[in-house]
Amino acid sequence: MKINPIDKIIGSGFYTGFIPKASGTFASVLAFIIFLIPGFENPTFLMFLISVSIVVGVKIANKFEAEYGKDPYQFTLDEFIGSWITLLFIPKKIWFLIPAFIVWRLLDIYKPFPAKKFESIKGGWGVILDDVVSGIYSFIIIQLSIHLINRLT
Repeated sequence: MKINPIDKIIGSGFYTGFIPKASGTFASVLAFIIFLIPGFENPTFLMFLISVSIVVGVKIANKFEAEYGKDPYQFTLDEFIGSWITLLFIPKKIWFLIPAFIVWRLLDIYKPFPAKKFESIKGGWGVILDDVVSGIYSFIIIQLSIHLINRLT
């Protein structure tokens, strides 16, 4: 399975996967920057983008695994997916975005149960699903935090 140039751009998150150190963090930063583009905060658009990224990402992740090994750091589309799940319904305010980024990165790195379990799934699904679960955890934490802040103010 050869990785074509389009798959390489998409799968590596615009080549963030080829940054030797902290490729996942660089990919997440870029995903957050893309979120700042007007229109990206639209939940319908963002859910569509997440869904398409998952479907396309599983196929591309299979190619990356064949080329680079199990859950390769070169594949960072999963960081984009997890970042965008975290950002669903979040206002574009710095005081929400910075904590969302920190929570997302911590949960992506430490992968609390059952996120870590999903890594053991073979192929592209294993590459993608652990980040989806971590993104859902981040989403819940940030949404609860926003709700709590709004109730206290």
